[in-house]
Amino acid sequence: MLTRVQKWGNSQGLRLSKELLSEVDISVGDAVHVTVRDGSIIITPVHRIRGGLDLRELVRRIPKDYRPEELEWGGPVGREVW
Repeated sequence: MLTRVQKWGNSQGLRLSKELLSEVDISVGDAVHVTVRDGSIIITPVHRIRGGLDLRELVRRIPKDYRPEELEWGGPVGREVW
């Protein structure tokens, strides 16, 4: 794909085709890691679980003997309604 570096406000950017992005599983808004290697710009998708955490894994980490308890947070400060 041939494209040009263009100016957007105070920044410069590249337009990448939808087909090119789909080949590497990148969508609009996804995080990417940009590095320079041997004079070339390398753009790599950041793969992570959407939301950043896996609920099943977090629940597995709860100790078997854990018992929830109420915590006293003190009286209202401001206009909270309790």
